[in-house]
Amino acid sequence: MKAIPTNLPEVLMLEPKVYGDERGFFYESFNQKNFAELTGLDVQFVQDNHSLSAKNVLRGLHYQIRQAQGKLVRVTSGSVFDVVVDIRKSSPNFGQATCVELSAENRRQLWIPPGFAHGFLVSSDSAEFLYKTTDYWAPEHERCLQWNDPAIGILWPLSEAPIMSAKDQQGKLLAEAEVFA
Repeated sequence: MKAIPTNLPEVLMLEPKVYGDERGFFYESFNQKNFAELTGLDVQFVQDNHSLSAKNVLRGLHYQIRQAQGKLVRVTSGSVFDVVVDIRKSSPNFGQATCVELSAENRRQLWIPPGFAHGFLVSSDSAEFLYKTTDYWAPEHERCLQWNDPAIGILWPLSEAPIMSAKDQQGKLLAEAEVFA
């Protein structure tokens, strides 16, 4: 596995070594020792989540203000436009986003540390999205940024309005959101 830096230094794209032949493929999707060597981090994942979403579904931009979660995300079916926003007020990258394609085809994963908001838009007919978290889901601490906040300026690849939950439609502008110090 190799680590590919993004424009946000703490956010890393992880690309597995894939072994393939006429039968199919094999790759190791997670190895604690390799993850620690690649990232320099000693994290413990406590929860795995799996979602299925239809084309044009936009989930996010989510974060937990307490019990902040680091996430290791990947797609096992379909493809998504994945977005991470730095919401650490003390960071020189505060309010900046990185956007990448994650797909079953490219098999890439993204490490998102605590202190960042995360979301994705499904770009295929459907997508299965899996992620590991470093802390448990705590709905009382969950927050959401407005997906189209002009201060962040994400260029979502949309040709029509996204399909969103009522909760995600109520996301706050970065200027009004509860963020990290």
